[in-house]
Amino acid sequence: MGETRKPTLIASVQRALRLMEAVASHQSGAPAKQLAREARLPLATTYHLLRTLAHEGYATRLPDGAWVLGERVESLHGRSRAQQLLARLRPVLIELRDALGVAAYFSMHMDDEIRLIDIADGPRAPRVDPWVGFEDAAHATAMGKCVLSQLDEESRRDYLSRHPLHDLTPHTITEPGRLMRSLTSSNGLLFDREEYALGTGCAAVPVTDATGSVLGALAISCRLGKLPRIERSAHRMRATAERIQRTLTLSG
Repeated sequence: MGETRKPTLIASVQRALRLMEAVASHQSGAPAKQLAREARLPLATTYHLLRTLAHEGYATRLPDGAWVLGERVESLHGRSRAQQLLARLRPVLIELRDALGVAAYFSMHMDDEIRLIDIADGPRAPRVDPWVGFEDAAHATAMGKCVLSQLDEESRRDYLSRHPLHDLTPHTITEPGRLMRSLTSSNGLLFDREEYALGTGCAAVPVTDATGSVLGALAISCRLGKLPRIERSAHRMRATAERIQRTLTLSG
C-alpha cells in the first residue's frame, strides 16, 4: 500500500499568517517583540514579515511602535463575506438548475440598484447572453421586475427615473403604466417573455427577509416554449426562494 503524500506547505506563508493572527488579537496594537513571542518567531523574522505586510497594506505601524492590521485586511474581509454568501447560495441555485434543467439566477436590491449576485448554469442550461447589463435592464427581465414589485411606489419611481425603459426587443415593455401593471402576479411568479432576448423566457419569485430589509429575486431562464412547465413548477421556485431567504437571514 503506497504512502499517503503529505501536502507541500510554504513555511514563510504559515509564519506570516501566524503573525497576522497575533496582530489581530490586540485591538490597540502590540509591539514587534510581543508579537514575535506570541507567534513563536525569531525577532528578526518578525521584523522582516511586518515590513513586508506593511508594504502590501496588510499591517500598519503606529507612531508609538505598535502594529495593527492594515486597510487591505478590511477590504479582504468584505470580499470574504461576499464569497461566504456565494458558497451558501451556489449549491441552492445548482440544485434548482438540475431539477428544472434551466439556468438559475439570484439578484438583490443593493445601494438603490438591482444587482446580479450569482448564476448557476451549464452546458444543458446555458445562461442568457448579457448583451445589455442586467442592472440597466430591470424593466425587461423577470428578476428585475420581481425586485421592482417589492419596492414602495416612491422607490420604484426613483429607480425608473434613473433607468430609461429602452426597447431591447420588439416585446420589451417601454410604457411606464403598462410596466407598473405587469408587476403583479397571482402565483408569485413574474415573467419576461422575449423582453430581454428573443427566443428566451424568464420567470422569477421574490426573496425577502422577515424584516423586509433584504429585497431580492430568484429567477430562471429557458427557451420560451418551456415557460408553461416552469409555471407549473412555481412551488419548487418558491421553496428554493425560502431556502435562500433563510441563508440570507443566517448570514446577516
